[in-house]
Amino acid sequence: QVQLVESGGGLVQAGGSLRLSCAASVRTFSSYAMGWFRQAPGKEREFVAAISRSGGSTYYADSVKGRFTISRDNAKNTVYLQMNSLKPEDTAVYYCAGGQSSGSYYYTGKYDYWGQGTQVTVSS
Repeated sequence: QVQLVESGGGLVQAGGSLRLSCAASVRTFSSYAMGWFRQAPGKEREFVAAISRSGGSTYYADSVKGRFTISRDNAKNTVYLQMNSLKPEDTAVYYCAGGQSSGSYYYTGKYDYWGQGTQVTVSS
């Protein structure tokens, strides 16, 4: 069983920054691709960013490209999401996800484990 725990969410003004962290309780963290998704009220969960097992490849939604950066520290079993130039439309619950299966990084089906989510609210 893999447990993922997100932290770092909060309230920030538009234009500000936040850094989300996701700590994984698993010995083989480096064997998991990791992703961040978000879900706003009344909307479906959507892809934000993902990173390969080694960290050598990263993937971003067009809406966050150039503003968000995903990274991982396999020695610390942690994946990060640095969010800059935040906009009110970034307001959502952000979820960390991990998976070992093949398939597109952009879809929820690749990921077997999910965190509980952390709220990010961007005020205008």
